[in-house]
Amino acid sequence: MKKNYSSILSVLFILGFLGFTFFAMMPQWTSDDDAPLAEFSTKRALEQVKNISQKPHFVGSENHEVVANYLVEELQNMGLETSIQEGYSFSDWGTLTKCKNILSRIKGTNSNKALLLLSHYDSAPHSYSKGASDAGSGVATILESVRAFTYNKKQHQNDIIILFTDAEELGLNGAALFVTQHNWAKEVGLVLNFEARGSSGPSYMLMETNAGNAGLVNQFSAANAKYSVSNSLMYSIYKMLPNDTDLTIFREQGNIQGYNFAFIDGHYNYHTAQDDVNHLSKKTLTHQGKYLMPLLDYFSNADLNTTQTTEDDVYFSIPFSFISYPFSWVLPMVIIAFGLLLILLFFGIAKRILFLNEIAKGFIPFLGSLIVSGLITFLGWKLLLIIYPQYNDLLNGFTYNGHDYVAAFTLLTLSICFAFYQRFSAKKVTMNHSVAPLFFWILINGFIAFFLKGAGFLIIPAFAGLLMLTSFVLTQRSKWILNLFLSIPALLLIAPFIQMFPIGLGLKVLFGSAILTALTFGLLLPIFGSFMRKGMASVIFLVLSIGFFAKAHYESGYELGKAKSNSLVYVLDADKNKATWATYDTNLDEWTKTYLGQNPKDAKILSSISLPSKYKTEFTFSADAPMKTLSRPIVEFLKDSVVGGNRYLKIRITPTRKVNRYDVFANKNLVFQNFKANGLTLLGQKGSKYERKGKKLLSYYVVDQLPLEIEFSVAATSILDLDLMESSFDLMNNPLFPMAKRADWMMPTPFILNDAVVIKEKIKPSPRLVKPIAVKVRNAIEKDSLGIQKDSLRKP
Repeated sequence: MKKNYSSILSVLFILGFLGFTFFAMMPQWTSDDDAPLAEFSTKRALEQVKNISQKPHFVGSENHEVVANYLVEELQNMGLETSIQEGYSFSDWGTLTKCKNILSRIKGTNSNKALLLLSHYDSAPHSYSKGASDAGSGVATILESVRAFTYNKKQHQNDIIILFTDAEELGLNGAALFVTQHNWAKEVGLVLNFEARGSSGPSYMLMETNAGNAGLVNQFSAANAKYSVSNSLMYSIYKMLPNDTDLTIFREQGNIQGYNFAFIDGHYNYHTAQDDVNHLSKKTLTHQGKYLMPLLDYFSNADLNTTQTTEDDVYFSIPFSFISYPFSWVLPMVIIAFGLLLILLFFGIAKRILFLNEIAKGFIPFLGSLIVSGLITFLGWKLLLIIYPQYNDLLNGFTYNGHDYVAAFTLLTLSICFAFYQRFSAKKVTMNHSVAPLFFWILINGFIAFFLKGAGFLIIPAFAGLLMLTSFVLTQRSKWILNLFLSIPALLLIAPFIQMFPIGLGLKVLFGSAILTALTFGLLLPIFGSFMRKGMASVIFLVLSIGFFAKAHYESGYELGKAKSNSLVYVLDADKNKATWATYDTNLDEWTKTYLGQNPKDAKILSSISLPSKYKTEFTFSADAPMKTLSRPIVEFLKDSVVGGNRYLKIRITPTRKVNRYDVFANKNLVFQNFKANGLTLLGQKGSKYERKGKKLLSYYVVDQLPLEIEFSVAATSILDLDLMESSFDLMNNPLFPMAKRADWMMPTPFILNDAVVIKEKIKPSPRLVKPIAVKVRNAIEKDSLGIQKDSLRKP
């Protein structure tokens, strides 16, 4: 009876501790009442989010200026002087646009370096995103924290710069404009950047530095943020993803380091029409404030020069604590662990409580559960994509019922582990069989010590497993209470990754969570292996897994607030005088079929059109579309001369209708020298050769209908092969197109050019007849000179 109780108590302890681990990551209570004016108020911050995110406000939209003016007024209402930095930026993403940054500065008493609070205020284009989370939440966090900070009238040494950047969604252009052209940039010592890649969940801290992180680690620890969620592996993963933030520009172009704070759960709302205030988690917004308030108090008085170091630290957070140690410890810790394992094997075999044949047999259930669970999860997700093809509609790869699948496959893995150990491992050889997972964990950490030192903290759960084995060798008994206590490091440090990996990287990496679950089970084998009824445990976990699969099936459809994304673009090929409907969708719905028909053609006819997108998506289906009379852009060759072996060109492209974007493409073999766009060279360009990826030359997001001017030189013998795509984001409200409204369970697909009217044509040197009205448009536009940065000081 006692042994049965120990199994039940072990499960209850592990479940309870896991619940505590996830519960303690972030604040769990928010109040609808106003907090004291001296404190951060979630209610007040949420009101700021509501005001910012009433409508989409991407660069070039009407509401973009409305939000910019609102932020200026809010800063002035706090008694702060504001300034606006305006000018063109040509980011290393190949994106050109005119930006409008909003700045304010709070003077310190003895400033050497300034602390910069950073977030962006533009929303994502193409998808009707209102930008509540990304990054209205960041702007609101800063506004409310600065309000509380100034209300307290605390003296502080360092200047505090508030920067709301523009055009982050297009290519980090506003940040690039500030770092490369504003004189305040040279004074910045540290950046706190608030971002979002979802709408809920804990906010993770990620460091950005060109040198060592030890200074940043020590200062963050000293600031004592209560709910810190971070570890040095997360930044290593972050650097592998195509998710740069404004802070990346500060690090790369200004050698200015800092901290990102971003939440990633609810990723399906990211950049969509569902990024509104109703989908933003209040607890998540509170978590952002719980970071900024103590950090603002601390770094406004800290010596910001001490954050610069050449040494790196391993770091990780556990509930209410932040722990770090030098990279130089990583390899010695692995060596010590391996040495301890050898010593324990020597004494265990000498005392005849460990046996080589049983140790060898322990690899069978361990490797079996590891391989089988990984394969079943990998193939299982592939099968689910076939059964539920609608899961392919969400390009970010995390479905609305994604958490159910994480739970289902994790429980299935536990069932597989118990089944293997029921078959191949009796209770009396549990400690012998625990050697196999310990060996693998030490082996993995050996790899980490050479190739991924940021994950060096994963040796700590291995040490806890070694202590379980030590206790057994010394006492010749397995003590379940001690083993439960020693399970804590694995539960604290490994379990969160089982959930975080699929959220951050998509459900395609569910097999990684399964493998990590099996590895963790192996570490905790001294607990689970002693269960008398492992077969029954396997059945229970299997039943629970089936329950979550059933729940996921029940919630696999679409509804209002959990919408299906779809896409449609009207493309007019001006050279062929042919119009086409096109979509990126793999699963057509009733709305897209209205235009593409029941049996659309594949999109090969549009293969020459290469529209850049985050997930490298391409057109899937197309259909003939009615011809519409669209006013084409004016293309003028202002210069076209040959000197020596080079041909020098300057081309101006002027819109004659309300447009939002130009994409210019060129033959891959065409080499461009001294390329400039609106007077600017590409950010970070070295030498005269223009470096580009693929056919794209640049994307130009139009503001105030200002023209695009490109100048460059090519070899005189080259054939000038240039294509222009002019896009307006007005398909759904253009009087030329009587479009049906989407159903309330549909939304525009994000990350792609969508709901757009596109004109495609070759850029040719031959002159074109220009209507008088087009000439008037161009002359009016030319009054605003290009490439000039404007700084206007506005006082409250």
